[in-house]
Amino acid sequence: MCGIIGATGPGRVTEILLDGLARLEYRGYDSAGLVLQAEGELWRARAATGTRSLEDLRKVVEGAVDAARSGTGIGHTRWATHGHPTEANAHPIMDCSGRVAVVHNGIIENWRELSARLAADGHVRTSDTDTEVFAHLIEEELASGLSLADAVRSTLREVRGAFALAVVCAGEPGTIVGARRVSPLVVGMADGDGDGDEAITGEALLASDIPALLGRTRRLWTLEDDQVVELRPGSIRVTTLAGKEVEPSVLNVEWDLEAAEKGGYPDFMGKEIHEQPRALADTLLGRMLPEGTFALDELRISNEHLSQVNKVFIVACGSSYHAGLVAKYAIEHWARLPTEIDIASEFRYRDPVLDDRTLVIGVSQSGETIDTLQAMREARQWSAKVLVISNVVDSSMAREADGVLYTRAGPEVGVASTKTHLAQIVALEVLALHLAQLRGFLSAADARMIFDNLEGLPDLVEKALAREDDVSAVARRFMKARDFFYLGRHVGYPVALEGALKLKEIAYLRAEGYPAGELKHGPIALIEPGAVVVGVATRTRLWEKMMGNIAEVRSRGATVVLVANDSDHDTADQADEVLWVPRTDPLLAPVVDVVPLQLFAYHLARAHGYDVDRPRNLAKTVTVE
Repeated sequence: MCGIIGATGPGRVTEILLDGLARLEYRGYDSAGLVLQAEGELWRARAATGTRSLEDLRKVVEGAVDAARSGTGIGHTRWATHGHPTEANAHPIMDCSGRVAVVHNGIIENWRELSARLAADGHVRTSDTDTEVFAHLIEEELASGLSLADAVRSTLREVRGAFALAVVCAGEPGTIVGARRVSPLVVGMADGDGDGDEAITGEALLASDIPALLGRTRRLWTLEDDQVVELRPGSIRVTTLAGKEVEPSVLNVEWDLEAAEKGGYPDFMGKEIHEQPRALADTLLGRMLPEGTFALDELRISNEHLSQVNKVFIVACGSSYHAGLVAKYAIEHWARLPTEIDIASEFRYRDPVLDDRTLVIGVSQSGETIDTLQAMREARQWSAKVLVISNVVDSSMAREADGVLYTRAGPEVGVASTKTHLAQIVALEVLALHLAQLRGFLSAADARMIFDNLEGLPDLVEKALAREDDVSAVARRFMKARDFFYLGRHVGYPVALEGALKLKEIAYLRAEGYPAGELKHGPIALIEPGAVVVGVATRTRLWEKMMGNIAEVRSRGATVVLVANDSDHDTADQADEVLWVPRTDPLLAPVVDVVPLQLFAYHLARAHGYDVDRPRNLAKTVTVE
């Protein structure tokens, strides 16, 4: 989830680019850069200093003579996926000649094979990004005599994935070509009636998101998949992949700038809950290779060594711990590997038994969680190999690990984890499939079938999100309730834990999660009229036992809310309220089943008037033990 901005017009565009990037920093801030056209050449500036990147870029640009003259340019603020957040990997990325520059948001699924072909043709890579294949492919097409727009169209036919991009070429002054597939791209035309008096008639604008353009104009259009846009001063032309001119869809925006950054949602948490289908799709994109094996991002452990692993430890905290609990079931079932899951802050103090055939998996959204980092370091001291699941490229955990599988959820502003939690689950399940293949417990065909089901999860999550109004109505019924008990069995247990955690984090209500079978070993003493029991009761092989546990709490006066599969009326008959979800494979079900519990906590918190983005006493990244 990176930020793209482009502008071409009669005036100086540097302020448009820099101001637009500032409004897109919520989409990523690992690095920032821009390219300007100046007298038939391209002038590029980049900075990769984390949260200071844009500030440092502005200093470079404001001191450059070439920048002052340019009327055309593109800019980028990056959330790193392929390649560490270094200046060499910062966008814009250029071709071999230095006459083509590309900014890109998204993932190119087949970049490895394209990169190998380009290298064989003599192209020299200068970055670790997947984006660079765009620059070299466009370079080749331009060399054959095509225009920039036709070169982009031809390149789009070769690439697979989800992306938006903008391209400039030194040989076509005043022209920006953009395109999209799945990832959003909007265009605009300044007419002197923008939000600021400085808007100049004739500026043609392009961006990955609305906030970057709202300060210049409200005349906006959105592109559809595989549409190509040509921007020139005073004109915007949109064509299909075949070159047929089409009318772009008008984008009606009535938000103010703050609302635009939240995508029209009242808060970032709501926005991020609804970004979960995209986060899942991006995390899964390109994970299964054509030969049926799996791709991790950075692997410094041989497949032979991984195949000899005889024990797995997962160390994590909070929502990441709950994702790890789901993974325990998957790894043991598919890979037949004994798997332990530990709260990271306890791991190194209990004298765990580790050796060189142990695999330790650290799970952390930020990759900086101090408890998990220290647990990893403890594991390394005992010669164990360490893999990391993280949402941040080049984090401390990623640098110290023997291998990394990145979630591609994009920046998560809300403190309570939502989209990164779901992305962690699917990333861990990809890792479980990888281990199962290496150990010979899954054939390529069986792995493909399971992976196909994983790829179906974004649509199922979308369907679960479509029931938000129903979940909100259920949540409002419990405005006066104070005691909540979340129950689940098998993979439903970590879902129950996560649902309870969300309610505690943002609604400040007493909520406890239990394995449903543990209920009568003590917690059932707390069940009385007025208590609310939330049960994860989707269909698994333990469904009948789960319904027996529900009967136990009903007989003691509890009000029962059940997460149930669509049309499962046998389950619904045992509930006072039902949160419906689509059915999927039981080992994948937590990804879908947790969604209504996120929404339940979210709407209860908002009904109480709480700030869901900034829950009290909590921080996004925990850096003290």
